[in-house]
Amino acid sequence: MEPDRYDDLDGQVALVTGANRGIGRQIAENLRDRGATVYAGSRSVTNETPEGTERVLLDVTQEGDIEEVVDGIFADQSRLDILVNNAGIAEGGDVRESDTDSRANQNATRSGDDIVAEPTERIDRTLGVNLRGPMLLCKHAVPLLLQSDGGRVVNVSSGMGALGEEQSGGSPAYRISKTGLNGLTAYLDGQYGDDGLIANSVCPGWVRTDMGGEEANRPVEKGAETPTWLATFKPGAPAGKFWRDKEVIDW
Repeated sequence: MEPDRYDDLDGQVALVTGANRGIGRQIAENLRDRGATVYAGSRSVTNETPEGTERVLLDVTQEGDIEEVVDGIFADQSRLDILVNNAGIAEGGDVRESDTDSRANQNATRSGDDIVAEPTERIDRTLGVNLRGPMLLCKHAVPLLLQSDGGRVVNVSSGMGALGEEQSGGSPAYRISKTGLNGLTAYLDGQYGDDGLIANSVCPGWVRTDMGGEEANRPVEKGAETPTWLATFKPGAPAGKFWRDKEVIDW
């Protein structure tokens, strides 16, 4: 059954992290085209964000940036309806996603360090961007999201972090950060679902971005499709789930 969704987002406000390129940029454009006022986060003032969005300086590892952006949205709009935690990094080894839920495909053509060889600096940086950042964004943004029934959090995760898949093939910091991001989704649903918050995780698949590489089998538009779809959910729509291609998949 198709979840209840908004046909347009006129009057709603969204914050998208990592919105200067790749999937995040496309999500920001999609939400803008659906009528939302979009705050497009980028960690550098030199990065361009989509035309028609509000560019904000947002390094998700810096709590001061997060506080300033959320406070600014409250001052400007008095509301926040959608938070898309998209900003992420992957260092050391290929990060590849399949467009199916097949274990064989999920584990194909991956390389990189195991945890013994993974540099501690890489572990700290990856967890800082991919997990600590979204946690801090939720810490500061959830009170604003709860002011309206049906505030949405969309966490851009990865099948490489799925506990139901064999965790092998390198990129341990990336994998574990995405497993943790799924845990954040489950927590948000458990803690705030009864208050109307709609939190979901999504695997975009293997997408042709700077992170995914040129050999990836999906265009950016396809990778952004399901995160955008989740951002249009109405109150009472499914929450606390992990999605790919608009279908629930295993954690």
